[in-house]
Amino acid sequence: MRLTRDNQDKILLVAIWGAAATTIMFLLWVVWHILSNGLAHVTWDFITGAYTRIGEASGIWAMIVSTVYMVLLSLAIAAPIGIMTAIYLTEYAKPGSSVVKMIRFCIESLAGIPSIVYGLFGMTFFVTTLGLGFSILSGSLTLAMLILPVLIRTTEEALLAVPLSYREGGYALGASKIYTIWRLILPSAMPGIVTSVILSTGRVIGESAPVFLTAGMVTQIPESVLESGRTLTVHLYKLTQELFTQYEWDQAYATATVLIVLVLVLNMATKVIASKFNKASH
Repeated sequence: MRLTRDNQDKILLVAIWGAAATTIMFLLWVVWHILSNGLAHVTWDFITGAYTRIGEASGIWAMIVSTVYMVLLSLAIAAPIGIMTAIYLTEYAKPGSSVVKMIRFCIESLAGIPSIVYGLFGMTFFVTTLGLGFSILSGSLTLAMLILPVLIRTTEEALLAVPLSYREGGYALGASKIYTIWRLILPSAMPGIVTSVILSTGRVIGESAPVFLTAGMVTQIPESVLESGRTLTVHLYKLTQELFTQYEWDQAYATATVLIVLVLVLNMATKVIASKFNKASH
Protein backbone atom coordinates (compact mmCIF):
# COMPACT_ATOMS: atom_id res chain seq x y z
CA MET A 1 0.00 0.00 0.00
CA ARG A 2 1.34 3.39 -0.99
CA LEU A 3 1.48 6.01 1.73
CA THR A 4 -0.08 9.38 1.13
CA ARG A 5 1.96 12.54 1.52
CA ASP A 6 0.22 13.35 4.81
CA ASN A 7 1.08 9.93 6.25
CA GLN A 8 4.70 10.29 5.13
CA ASP A 9 4.89 13.67 6.85
CA LYS A 10 3.45 12.18 10.05
CA ILE A 11 5.95 9.30 10.03
CA LEU A 12 8.87 11.67 9.51
CA LEU A 13 7.56 13.96 12.24
CA VAL A 14 7.35 11.03 14.68
CA ALA A 15 10.91 10.00 13.76
CA ILE A 16 12.18 13.55 14.32
CA TRP A 17 10.46 13.84 17.68
CA GLY A 18 11.77 10.40 18.64
CA ALA A 19 15.34 11.39 17.80
CA ALA A 20 15.00 14.62 19.80
CA ALA A 21 13.51 12.75 22.77
CA THR A 22 16.32 10.19 22.66
CA THR A 23 18.93 12.96 22.71
CA ILE A 24 17.27 14.64 25.68
CA MET A 25 16.96 11.30 27.47
CA PHE A 26 20.68 10.55 27.13
CA LEU A 27 21.57 14.02 28.40
CA LEU A 28 19.26 13.73 31.41
CA TRP A 29 20.55 10.23 32.11
CA VAL A 30 24.19 11.35 32.19
CA VAL A 31 23.43 14.46 34.25
CA TRP A 32 21.27 12.52 36.72
CA HIS A 33 23.89 9.77 37.15
CA ILE A 34 26.68 12.26 37.85
CA LEU A 35 24.67 14.55 40.11
CA SER A 36 23.04 11.74 42.09
CA ASN A 37 26.45 10.26 42.91
CA GLY A 38 28.46 13.43 43.37
CA LEU A 39 26.23 16.26 44.58
CA ALA A 40 26.21 15.02 48.18
CA HIS A 41 30.02 15.25 48.30
CA VAL A 42 30.29 18.78 46.89
CA THR A 43 30.85 21.00 49.91
CA TRP A 44 32.29 24.45 50.42
CA ASP A 45 35.48 22.91 51.82
CA PHE A 46 35.72 20.67 48.76
CA ILE A 47 35.45 23.63 46.38
CA THR A 48 37.75 26.04 48.25
CA GLY A 49 40.15 23.62 49.91
CA ALA A 50 43.64 22.48 48.95
CA TYR A 51 44.55 19.06 47.58
CA THR A 52 47.22 16.63 48.66
CA ARG A 53 47.87 13.19 47.26
CA ILE A 54 48.53 11.82 50.74
CA GLY A 55 46.16 12.90 53.47
CA GLU A 56 42.61 14.07 53.87
CA ALA A 57 42.89 17.31 51.86
CA SER A 58 40.84 16.81 48.70
CA GLY A 59 39.82 20.31 47.67
CA ILE A 60 39.81 21.45 44.05
CA TRP A 61 40.35 25.20 44.40
CA ALA A 62 43.79 25.07 42.75
CA MET A 63 42.30 23.13 39.82
CA ILE A 64 39.47 25.66 39.43
CA VAL A 65 41.95 28.55 39.34
CA SER A 66 44.15 26.73 36.81
CA THR A 67 41.10 26.05 34.64
CA VAL A 68 40.08 29.73 34.74
CA TYR A 69 43.61 30.80 33.80
CA MET A 70 43.63 28.33 30.92
CA VAL A 71 40.25 29.49 29.60
CA LEU A 72 41.02 33.21 29.78
CA LEU A 73 44.46 32.94 28.21
CA SER A 74 43.33 30.57 25.45
CA LEU A 75 40.46 32.86 24.48
CA ALA A 76 42.70 35.94 24.66
CA ILE A 77 44.99 34.29 22.10
CA ALA A 78 42.46 32.56 19.85
CA ALA A 79 39.47 34.94 19.81
CA PRO A 80 41.16 37.91 18.08
CA ILE A 81 42.80 35.64 15.50
CA GLY A 82 39.61 33.69 14.83
CA ILE A 83 37.33 36.73 14.58
CA MET A 84 39.70 38.66 12.32
CA THR A 85 40.16 35.61 10.09
CA ALA A 86 36.38 35.29 9.76
CA ILE A 87 36.11 38.98 8.91
CA TYR A 88 38.73 38.59 6.19
CA LEU A 89 37.00 35.54 4.70
CA THR A 90 33.54 37.14 4.62
CA GLU A 91 34.29 40.81 3.93
CA TYR A 92 37.61 41.09 2.14
CA ALA A 93 38.62 37.84 0.46
CA LYS A 94 37.58 37.12 -3.09
CA PRO A 95 35.31 34.04 -3.13
CA GLY A 96 36.95 31.05 -4.77
CA SER A 97 40.45 32.51 -4.78
CA SER A 98 43.47 30.35 -4.08
CA VAL A 99 44.11 32.15 -0.79
CA VAL A 100 40.58 31.44 0.44
CA LYS A 101 40.85 27.80 -0.61
CA MET A 102 44.15 27.46 1.25
CA ILE A 103 42.75 29.07 4.42
CA ARG A 104 39.66 26.86 4.35
CA PHE A 105 41.79 23.77 3.82
CA CYS A 106 43.89 24.72 6.86
CA ILE A 107 40.75 25.32 8.95
CA GLU A 108 39.23 21.96 7.97
CA SER A 109 42.54 20.21 8.66
CA LEU A 110 42.80 21.82 12.11
CA ALA A 111 39.22 20.78 12.90
CA GLY A 112 39.91 17.15 11.96
CA ILE A 113 43.11 16.66 13.96
CA PRO A 114 42.60 14.63 17.18
CA SER A 115 43.23 16.54 20.39
CA ILE A 116 46.00 14.17 21.46
CA VAL A 117 47.95 15.21 18.37
CA TYR A 118 47.64 18.83 19.47
CA GLY A 119 49.00 17.75 22.82
CA LEU A 120 51.99 16.01 21.27
CA PHE A 121 52.72 19.05 19.10
CA GLY A 122 52.39 21.40 22.07
CA MET A 123 54.71 19.28 24.18
CA THR A 124 57.30 19.10 21.39
CA PHE A 125 57.13 22.73 20.24
CA PHE A 126 55.97 24.92 23.13
CA VAL A 127 57.25 22.88 26.06
CA THR A 128 60.56 21.67 24.62
CA THR A 129 61.59 23.72 21.59
CA LEU A 130 60.50 27.14 22.87
CA GLY A 131 61.52 26.24 26.41
CA LEU A 132 58.22 27.26 28.03
CA GLY A 133 58.12 24.06 30.03
CA PHE A 134 54.98 22.52 31.47
CA SER A 135 53.05 25.70 32.07
CA ILE A 136 49.70 27.44 31.74
CA LEU A 137 51.10 29.34 28.75
CA SER A 138 52.08 26.15 26.89
CA GLY A 139 48.65 24.66 27.50
CA SER A 140 46.85 27.85 26.48
CA LEU A 141 48.78 28.16 23.21
CA THR A 142 47.96 24.54 22.39
CA LEU A 143 44.27 24.95 23.22
CA ALA A 144 44.15 28.20 21.24
CA MET A 145 45.06 26.24 18.11
CA LEU A 146 42.47 23.62 19.05
CA ILE A 147 39.54 26.06 19.25
CA LEU A 148 40.48 28.22 16.26
CA PRO A 149 38.36 26.23 13.74
CA VAL A 150 35.26 26.56 15.95
CA LEU A 151 35.79 30.29 16.41
CA ILE A 152 36.42 30.94 12.72
CA ARG A 153 33.54 28.90 11.30
CA THR A 154 30.95 30.04 13.85
CA THR A 155 31.95 33.70 13.54
CA GLU A 156 31.92 33.40 9.77
CA GLU A 157 28.36 32.06 9.83
CA ALA A 158 27.32 34.89 12.16
CA LEU A 159 28.79 37.50 9.80
CA LEU A 160 27.16 35.93 6.75
CA ALA A 161 23.79 36.04 8.52
CA VAL A 162 23.91 39.86 8.67
CA PRO A 163 21.67 41.21 5.87
CA LEU A 164 23.41 42.66 2.82
CA SER A 165 21.30 45.81 3.20
CA TYR A 166 23.35 46.75 6.29
CA ARG A 167 26.49 46.90 4.18
CA GLU A 168 24.78 48.71 1.32
CA GLY A 169 23.25 51.25 3.68
CA GLY A 170 26.61 51.97 5.29
CA TYR A 171 28.34 52.44 1.96
CA ALA A 172 25.48 54.61 0.65
CA LEU A 173 25.94 56.96 3.59
CA GLY A 174 29.62 57.35 2.77
CA ALA A 175 31.00 55.13 5.55
CA SER A 176 34.27 53.34 4.93
CA LYS A 177 34.43 49.56 4.79
CA ILE A 178 36.19 49.19 8.13
CA TYR A 179 33.74 51.62 9.79
CA THR A 180 30.78 49.69 8.38
CA ILE A 181 32.21 46.44 9.66
CA TRP A 182 33.02 47.86 13.09
CA ARG A 183 29.81 49.84 13.68
CA LEU A 184 27.16 47.85 11.79
CA ILE A 185 28.16 44.31 10.93
CA LEU A 186 30.00 43.25 14.09
CA PRO A 187 27.28 44.50 16.49
CA SER A 188 24.64 42.68 14.44
CA ALA A 189 26.71 39.48 14.42
CA MET A 190 27.62 39.74 18.10
CA PRO A 191 25.13 37.10 19.36
CA GLY A 192 26.73 34.49 17.08
CA ILE A 193 30.24 35.62 18.00
CA VAL A 194 29.47 35.42 21.72
CA THR A 195 28.02 31.96 21.19
CA SER A 196 31.19 30.81 19.43
CA VAL A 197 33.36 32.19 22.24
CA ILE A 198 31.33 30.44 24.95
CA LEU A 199 31.26 27.17 22.97
CA SER A 200 35.04 27.44 22.69
CA THR A 201 35.17 27.98 26.45
CA GLY A 202 33.33 24.71 26.95
CA ARG A 203 35.79 23.00 24.62
CA VAL A 204 38.75 24.34 26.61
CA ILE A 205 37.23 23.22 29.90
CA GLY A 206 36.48 19.74 28.55
CA GLU A 207 39.91 18.91 27.09
CA SER A 208 42.31 16.76 29.07
CA ALA A 209 44.90 15.16 26.75
CA PRO A 210 46.44 18.40 25.36
CA VAL A 211 46.47 19.97 28.83
CA PHE A 212 47.97 16.87 30.40
CA LEU A 213 50.88 16.96 27.95
CA THR A 214 51.54 20.70 28.04
CA ALA A 215 50.35 22.28 31.30
CA GLY A 216 51.36 19.50 33.67
CA MET A 217 49.67 18.26 36.82
CA VAL A 218 50.88 20.40 39.72
CA THR A 219 48.08 20.70 42.29
CA GLN A 220 48.97 24.21 43.42
CA ILE A 221 47.67 27.60 42.37
CA PRO A 222 50.01 28.88 39.62
CA GLU A 223 51.50 32.26 40.47
CA SER A 224 52.16 33.05 36.82
CA VAL A 225 51.35 31.67 33.38
CA LEU A 226 54.84 30.18 33.23
CA GLU A 227 54.07 27.78 36.06
CA SER A 228 52.42 24.39 35.82
CA GLY A 229 48.84 23.77 36.85
CA ARG A 230 46.24 21.01 36.87
CA THR A 231 42.83 21.69 35.34
CA LEU A 232 39.59 20.07 36.49
CA THR A 233 39.50 17.57 33.62
CA VAL A 234 43.09 16.48 34.20
CA HIS A 235 42.35 16.17 37.91
CA LEU A 236 39.34 14.00 37.15
CA TYR A 237 41.49 11.87 34.84
CA LYS A 238 44.05 11.35 37.61
CA LEU A 239 41.33 10.51 40.12
CA THR A 240 39.87 7.85 37.83
CA GLN A 241 43.27 6.15 37.73
CA GLU A 242 43.19 5.73 41.50
CA LEU A 243 39.67 4.41 42.13
CA PHE A 244 40.51 1.90 44.85
CA THR A 245 38.30 3.07 47.72
CA GLN A 246 34.81 4.51 48.02
CA TYR A 247 36.34 7.80 49.15
CA GLU A 248 38.18 8.14 45.83
CA TRP A 249 35.01 7.31 43.91
CA ASP A 250 33.20 10.04 45.84
CA GLN A 251 35.91 12.59 44.99
CA ALA A 252 35.77 11.65 41.30
CA TYR A 253 31.99 12.02 41.16
CA ALA A 254 32.15 15.32 43.07
CA THR A 255 34.71 16.71 40.60
CA ALA A 256 32.59 15.51 37.68
CA THR A 257 29.58 17.23 39.26
CA VAL A 258 31.43 20.54 39.39
CA LEU A 259 32.40 20.12 35.72
CA ILE A 260 28.85 19.26 34.67
CA VAL A 261 27.38 22.23 36.53
CA LEU A 262 30.04 24.53 35.06
CA VAL A 263 29.25 23.43 31.50
CA LEU A 264 25.49 23.74 32.06
CA VAL A 265 25.93 27.25 33.47
CA LEU A 266 28.02 28.21 30.45
CA ASN A 267 25.36 26.91 28.06
CA MET A 268 22.63 28.83 29.88
CA ALA A 269 24.79 31.94 29.91
CA THR A 270 25.15 31.59 26.16
CA LYS A 271 21.39 31.78 25.71
CA VAL A 272 21.00 34.75 28.05
CA ILE A 273 23.85 36.79 26.57
CA ALA A 274 22.81 36.03 22.98
CA SER A 275 19.23 37.08 23.70
CA LYS A 276 20.41 40.36 25.24
CA PHE A 277 22.55 41.12 22.19
CA ASN A 278 19.60 40.28 19.94
CA LYS A 279 17.40 42.76 21.81
CA ALA A 280 20.12 45.40 21.73
CA SER A 281 20.68 44.99 17.97
CA HIS A 282 16.97 45.40 17.26
